[in-house]
Amino acid sequence: MNARSGARPLRRLVVLRHAKSAWPAGVPDQLRPLAPRGLRDAPAAGIALAEADSLPDLALCSTAVRARQTWELASAQWGTPPPVRYEPRLYAADVADLLDAVHQVPHEVETLLVVGHNPGLEELVLELAGDSLDDALDEVRVKFPTSAIAVLAWHGRTWQDLVPGTALLTGLTVPRGKKK
Repeated sequence: MNARSGARPLRRLVVLRHAKSAWPAGVPDQLRPLAPRGLRDAPAAGIALAEADSLPDLALCSTAVRARQTWELASAQWGTPPPVRYEPRLYAADVADLLDAVHQVPHEVETLLVVGHNPGLEELVLELAGDSLDDALDEVRVKFPTSAIAVLAWHGRTWQDLVPGTALLTGLTVPRGKKK
């Protein structure tokens, strides 16, 4: 079936949990920066996204410092990063908040990246994925660690068509940078 006969385009939602953060004394949660391991892992996440051909057309990123740093370091690994929208509501977001943000994405975007936090991101992946390749869904149920990347594929005309249970979890990876 092709686009003329009514096929819905394949869309991908790429979910990236921020890299490992530091816990400096007296720093409010939203202002916590990446830890040394996070500073290594975030670029590795960018490389993994490029190698998996999962570069986004648009990124939505939490305004928390650790999420912004993750985005900046990951996207610096690509030739030309896509536009990014920093979304305050992605900080401490639950599934309903995350889906609301996703549903507002323009229909021209085929691959969307969301950079945020747990437990919301893990719950989003579990809510949207009706099935997975291999045992990826079981792995997410066990743990969605820092720097984890989940790729969900689904067919839809607009992002509003993405509803629970309609996506296939096609990839799960947890990139780690090397110590120098």
